[in-house]
Amino acid sequence: MGKVVLVTGVARQLGGRLVRRIQRDPEVDRVIGVDAVRPGHRLGGAEFVQADIRQPAIAKVLAEHEVDTVVHMDVTGTPLSSGGGRTTVKETNVIGTMQLLGACQKSPTVRRLVVKSSTSVYGSAPRDPAVFTETTPPKSLPSGGFAKDAVEVEGYVRGFARRRPDVAVCVLRFANILGPSADSPLAEYFSLPVLPTVLGYDPRLQFVHEDDVIDVLRIAAGEPRRGTLNSGTFNVAGEGVLLLSQCSRRLGRPTVPVLLPAVRWVGTALRTVGVTDFSPEQIRLLTHGRVVSTAQMRETLGYEPQYTTAETFADFARSRGPGLLPPDSLARAVDRVAGLPFAPFPGGALAGTTTPSNAE
Repeated sequence: MGKVVLVTGVARQLGGRLVRRIQRDPEVDRVIGVDAVRPGHRLGGAEFVQADIRQPAIAKVLAEHEVDTVVHMDVTGTPLSSGGGRTTVKETNVIGTMQLLGACQKSPTVRRLVVKSSTSVYGSAPRDPAVFTETTPPKSLPSGGFAKDAVEVEGYVRGFARRRPDVAVCVLRFANILGPSADSPLAEYFSLPVLPTVLGYDPRLQFVHEDDVIDVLRIAAGEPRRGTLNSGTFNVAGEGVLLLSQCSRRLGRPTVPVLLPAVRWVGTALRTVGVTDFSPEQIRLLTHGRVVSTAQMRETLGYEPQYTTAETFADFARSRGPGLLPPDSLARAVDRVAGLPFAPFPGGALAGTTTPSNAE
């Protein structure tokens, strides 16, 4: 008999894609998709069970289907529909995870658990290290929003792993997920016609493509390949980084620098227009940035992403259409300015000659 895989959060595009993908694996016999609402997309040959993971009934689903692998995808920062809100999202993330882990702990058939988490658990602070590894403690724990939810979720998962050492547990900390169908808070931010930024800051950002997310989750849900280990905690991101200013230029969207004390007002305004999780933690990310090491993903998990950070963002930008400032025209204008024989300096001085100090 093949594996029986249960996937939560299948009403979202990412969860639906994962369900359709793992059905093609020869070692998988059945796939059970679970969500509180019926998905608007197809799930292939998977069986859909309409159940709220915040309720104890999820334990009956595990028992009835004799599930041996659970992939917990229902940890997210945005509501599924306009009728949802931050409270519903938090309850699903935290209380839903507690109920699901409680059901897994009681289930005699569960042998593998995969949890979708986020690099936001590291927070964003001015004194952060240049690169976070999986064992680097955050300088300050996230105080709200999806980042705090992810910290709480991982805490419950660690407790479950201690109580059920016979279950292989894999926590995947994804960088900001982008792609044509991305629905993350950062994707909402980049879809704005004008991007508010923090004056004086140009943070480094990492992205992971939604196609790579599916591939990594599939690897984590299966048996480890020879020479690899798919139990533990792994950072998942595309190679390289982008500055926020580079992102805005590639989108063709102008930026509006805002003084740091006024950013909270901007966050309130953005939530008013539908950017649901423009929380203090999101603001900190757009101020200080965050970069993580993916050495363990490559060396231990054995996965090499198809897309770099830059390629991921390029695919996302194509799906959003041209901004107010066409990137090609903007690039040509920058090139023309760079080619001028002199450039203005503060105080009215002109750089007509090249000195060792400005040769770079």
